Formats: sequence, C-alpha cells, structure tokens
Amino acid sequence: MGHTLLEMKKISIGFPGVKALEEVDFTAKTGSIHALIGANGAGKSTLMKVLAGAYDHYTGEISIAGREKSIRKPSEAQYAGIQIVYQEVDTALIPTLTVAENIMLQETVQEMGTKQWINWKSIHQKAESLLAKMNVELSTKRLVSTLTLAEKQMILIARAISTKCKFLILDEPTAPLSLRETKELFKIIKDLKNQGVGVIFISHRIPEIFELCDEITVMRNGRLVLHEKLAKLTSEFIVESMLGQKLEEQFPELNKAVGRSLLEVKGLTDKGKVKNASLQVRAGEVVGIAGLVGAGKTELCKALFGASSLKEGEVWLDGKQVQLKSPQIAVKHGIALIPEERRKEGILLNESILVNITSASLNRFTKARHFVDTKAEKRRATETIKSLGVKTPSAETSVHTLSGGNQQKVAIGKWLVVDADIYIFDEPTKGVDVGAKRDIFDLISELAKRGKGILYASAELPEIIGLTNRTYVLYDGRVVKELETSKTDEQEILFFSTGGR
Repeated sequence: MGHTLLEMKKISIGFPGVKALEEVDFTAKTGSIHALIGANGAGKSTLMKVLAGAYDHYTGEISIAGREKSIRKPSEAQYAGIQIVYQEVDTALIPTLTVAENIMLQETVQEMGTKQWINWKSIHQKAESLLAKMNVELSTKRLVSTLTLAEKQMILIARAISTKCKFLILDEPTAPLSLRETKELFKIIKDLKNQGVGVIFISHRIPEIFELCDEITVMRNGRLVLHEKLAKLTSEFIVESMLGQKLEEQFPELNKAVGRSLLEVKGLTDKGKVKNASLQVRAGEVVGIAGLVGAGKTELCKALFGASSLKEGEVWLDGKQVQLKSPQIAVKHGIALIPEERRKEGILLNESILVNITSASLNRFTKARHFVDTKAEKRRATETIKSLGVKTPSAETSVHTLSGGNQQKVAIGKWLVVDADIYIFDEPTKGVDVGAKRDIFDLISELAKRGKGILYASAELPEIIGLTNRTYVLYDGRVVKELETSKTDEQEILFFSTGGR
C-alpha cells in the first residue's frame, strides 16, 4: 500500500506581538504515526491549527499527494481528509446531546438538511459500531454532560474516524486517560495506522512517543529543529533538542525542614466519590495524592476547597476546626486550588493575564470607595509574570492566546498573589512540556521552603516519587495507604492504586 504525503511548506503566522511560526516545513505520511513535540510556546499546536483550518492568515502552502490544497477553514481541512482532536475536549462536544449524536454529528446535521425525518436507530447503530471497533463500552444514549474526561476523549476520536479521514491529529490525547485507557487508545491508533491513516501525535510524554511513533518532528521557538526516525534517537537527545540546552536534574531537592501541622482531615466523605478520607499536611511539606484516573483525586481536592457538598468529616486548619462550605470560605482560610481543568475552572480564558493574576486578590488593590488601584495591580501582575517566566508580549495579552504551560503558570500565579498557606495542585503538569514542568516543580519547592503546605494530586507516579515527602494512595475514593515517599517506589504505589492490599 503506497503512502500519501502531506507537506506544509514555509508556514509562517503571527499574532499581535508574537511571531508564532517562522517558515516551518513539515511532512507526514499516511500509514505512519508521527510525533510532534516541543516546549510550550514552540508552535506545534499553532502549526496543527493551521493544518486543521483554524487560522486563515498564515503564509506558505499545504499540499496532499502533490496537489496544493486551500485550507483556510475547518470545513476545507475536513474535505481534504484532515481531522483534529483538540486537548480541550469540552469545547468540541455538545453536553446536552447524547453520545451517538455527538459522534455522528456531521452525519446528523447532513440528514437534518436533506431529510424530513432522521433515522435515529441508524445513528445509534453506527455510533455503537464505531465504539465497539475501539473496544469502548459506553451507552450511546447517555448525555455527554454525564461523562468523564476520558470518555469524552474517546467520543471525539470516534467522531474523527467516522469521517474516514486520511490524517488524524491528536493533541495530548493521553493527558486525561488512565493506564488502561491509554493502552486501549494505543491499540486504536495502531489499527488506524494499519488501515492507512496518518496519525500526528502531539505529546509531552517521551516514553509513550517511543512506544507508539515511527518518526518525530521537534519544534522550538516557532521553528523546526529536528525531523528524524525515532529508532535513531534517544530520549535525552529529544529533550535537549526541545529545550536547546542540556537537561538538568528533573526534580529540585526536597525540603527537609518540616514544621507544625497546617491541615488535618478526619473521615471526609462527600456526596459522590470521596469516602472516609483522612490525611495531614505539615508546614514545608509536599504531600502526594496518588491514584489512577477516576480514583477520586480531583473530588478530594474540590472537597477540601469547599467546591463540593460534604456529608461528614472534620477539617482542621492550624489546630482550629473549620467548615469549608464554599471556595470563598476556603480562600479566606488560606487555601488555594490549582484545578485539573485549568481552561474550564482555573483561568478566565478571554481576559488578559493581568485580570487573571489579580482576580483572586482584588481586595488588595482596592482603594477607598471600591476603586481599583490599576497601577499597583499592573505592577504586581508584571512582577508575577516575570518571576514565573510566562512567555507573553505584555500583561494585557489575552490568556486564550497562550500555550498550555503558560496558561498553567497564570493559573498558579493568581494564588501566589493571594499568598495562601495551603496550595492544592490537581494534575498541574497535564499538557505541560518538560521545561515548564521544571518551572512548576521549582515553584512548588520554593513554596515548601517558605513553610507552605502543599497537596500534590497526580496520576504521574515519577512526579509523586520525585517531588513529595509523603504520599497518600487513593483507590475508589478511599485513602488505602500512607507511604513515606523516599521508602517506596512506583511499583508499590501502583499496587495500592489498583486495589492491592
């Protein structure tokens, strides 16, 4: 079976104050899995958005099988056989529709335009057959609003392959998935490759790139710096190509000066997932919350931030019992949450960096008669941008134009201005490259040295091992084990995460 070549030649694009891509040449072929990686802000997502028709103001040309294609809008990309599954799954799905309606969306819209009656039975059967092909067990009658992040991801992939695409772009597809779901996804991707689909795979997880991909393109600062077959490369060389420098030690040194108890939780139970959870965080300590996707890490974080209803349990802060009935009360008591779904819950996407960074602490910049001291606000925002290394032309830049890692830095930055006592990080490195990850690790280490208490919830076991003093393992909403991190390993944590006793 012959390969069809996709070529992007001399692609350049700019946004106000930023040259995002500079004369990038990119090639991919059908029947192959092509990794596309780079540090946050390197331009990889922008390049793929050009290919998917999301931007129309680029220069350069795109051709498939030697024929130049005009791709200036999503419909033209789809007509050319190109589909993209974005990292932000919620923006691409309609929550009030069923699984089947979302998967077969294009076909449903076509039928609505040409027929008086829609054959709903056929729509559901086709959706079922696509999910069966992917080994996904899910009722096609469920509303999308009731699904987990992982299930939503699978629906978007099912929708993409329903159109018989030639090239499928997957932007960080494994970020919300468990190990089992990731393995299932890899099987699906390999099947697509065998069926002659070209898969372009954007990921920050180097081990899965080696497991899955045939070739790799690395970008840095809006330019292409490497295109090679993966078999010829090492992970160290790839990371150094991404960063443009030698890789430093990945994790900072642990803070050993642990002080008094800042947070104590006894028998916490919410009205959903969390069951009888008890834990403690001391001053200067980074405490891991480990567990697989769906174990209840996010639900526990939200319960501690007052963002979910509690059924029973006690929360003690600095020796005093408190009732955390809302996030507002939690913030008053010095608790900050950096949530997993940053675009949905952590930042105001269409506002400026300045507005985002001061959003949780406006009272600090308010003068008499409730007027905001805009000079002080801008000064503090600029300081925070600089200290966190946010790549942006100015504090006035809209957050939606930033890369994932820079958005995450803004989500963290607003709580640094508040100067909380306890910081809860829920999957803070999801969709973040190795350079920005190291910045986040350094920041957490710095907070610990300043005597803050940190809860670090993550399914990334190397991060739990490298970053935390102690670890609580969650399984099915329960804390099943407390471990001293220096005396454990990934295998033991995984054993308890999967229900081992």
